[in-house]
Parts: sequence; structure tokens; C-alpha cells
Amino acid sequence: MQSHQFDRLLDFVRAAFNEANTLWWKFFDWLAVVEWRQLYLTWFLVFMALGVMLHTPEPAFWYILISFGVKVLAGGKRKAELMAREATVKADVATLERRLMEAQMATLQAQIEPHFLFNTLALIGQLIETNPPEAARMHQHLIDYLRSTLPQMRARGGGTLGKQLELSRAYLAIMQARMKERLSVKFNVPDFLGSAPFPPMMLQTLIENAIKHGLEPKIEGGTIEVRAHVEGATLHVDVCDDGVGIDPHADEGVGFSNIRERLQLLYGTSAELVIEALPLGGACASIRLPYKMMEDA
Repeated sequence: MQSHQFDRLLDFVRAAFNEANTLWWKFFDWLAVVEWRQLYLTWFLVFMALGVMLHTPEPAFWYILISFGVKVLAGGKRKAELMAREATVKADVATLERRLMEAQMATLQAQIEPHFLFNTLALIGQLIETNPPEAARMHQHLIDYLRSTLPQMRARGGGTLGKQLELSRAYLAIMQARMKERLSVKFNVPDFLGSAPFPPMMLQTLIENAIKHGLEPKIEGGTIEVRAHVEGATLHVDVCDDGVGIDPHADEGVGFSNIRERLQLLYGTSAELVIEALPLGGACASIRLPYKMMEDA
């Protein structure tokens, strides 16, 4: 019985010692980083509480003396250690966040619908039987498209608006071969904007959406206009169509959600996707992001 009580007492003493040790190091770390004026304030408050109100100034003097000695003798070194540890943790977190962002970007960028490729190959197969010259032209358009697309999908860095326009022209050439007179295309982009950084595959996603939801449902088809301009420090890249317009009750869809997520990962709150219905029918989708003159800026 006495042995059991002794063990309990020993456990209590150990726990109390560990707790006291933890509190001491927390106090030590606090002294290392606290500003002197804040420490002066605690001295004043402790002295007023213990010395004036409770008439026991000795603990207040001991607190002032110990905290002053620790702050002067070891505070600088401990503060440097804490700052170094914090910097290491922040660096590790930043590395993990960057790797996570790269993984998310790779996943989002890979969400390219395969139906376009399959449909194009099927159409080429049909044209080989009915219109071989047109099949050859379509085949060349597809080669140009893939030549532009694959390096951008595999690239780890960002692209330029010029590269995205090149890809979009190749894609639209294929779509014009498929839709014939039902699809007209306009580009209104100043040459100097070709070097502006612009994320891969976003422009094509807007064009795909405009064709699929705006022009294909319209019997006579219509026109897609790709344009870009700079307002202040913001680059505006617009894809507008005169199709059937926007259904306000429809879901946004994977394409637009993909773009919004990628813009958030790349630019935070500095970029946005704006979807607007046009007064005379059709819709306009606009990607707006910080403008830089050169890709390596």
C-alpha cells in the first residue's frame, strides 16, 4: 500500500516537474522575442499587483531581476534560434505549397476533353472516302494543332498569349473544316501582346465552350471573335460569340470551373474569369490577369 502511494507521489512529482519545465521554456522563449517596452509594462503590472496591492514586493523584485538577466544574457541567442526555426518551417511549408500547386495545375491542365480528337479523326476517315483533298487539309490542321498543344500540356512553366493564339488558330481551322460556313472567326489582338505571359489551354477552353454551347445549338451558326487589350495593369483576353446566349439557370460546367481554379492557383485574387451576356445575343467570356510586357518579367 505504501509502495503504491509512493509511486503515485513520484508520478505526481514527475508530472509537476515536466509541466514546470515546459512553462519555463515557454517563458524563456517569450522573453527572447518580447519587446523591451512590453517587458517594462509587465514589470510595472507585477510590481503594482504584488508590491503595492498585496504588499509582497519580494516576488516582484525576483521576477524583474530574473527576466532582466535572461533577456540580456540569453535572449538574443534564443531569439535568433527561434527565428531560424520559424524560417525553416516557412521554407518547408512554401516548398510543399509549391509542389501541391504544381500537382493541382497538372491535374487541371490535363482535363482536356478527348471527344474533339476522336471526332476529328472520325471526320478525317469519312473525308478520305468522299473528299480526299479536304481530308488532307484536315489532317494537316490536326498535325498543326497537336504540334502546338502537346508541348504546352507537358510544359512546367507558363506560356505566352502568342502561343495560345497559335494553338487557337489551329483548333479553329479544324472546327471551320467541320462546321463549314456555320463558323466564322475573327482575331483582334495587337502584335505586341503576343509576348505577354498567359496560362496554357485557357483560351482554347473558352473557344471550345463558345462553339459547343453558343454556336453549335444555333442552326445558322455564327461568329467567334478573339480579342485582347490592356486596361491599366490588367490584360483582358475575350472570347465572344453571337450564338444562343447564356442560360442563367445552367451549371457553369467543368471548363469554366477549371479556369477559375487555375487562375486562383496562379494569381490568387489578382485574376478573374468574367462571363457576360451580350445585349444583341450571344456571350462574352473574359480572362483578366496581371499584365507583364515580357514572359521572363
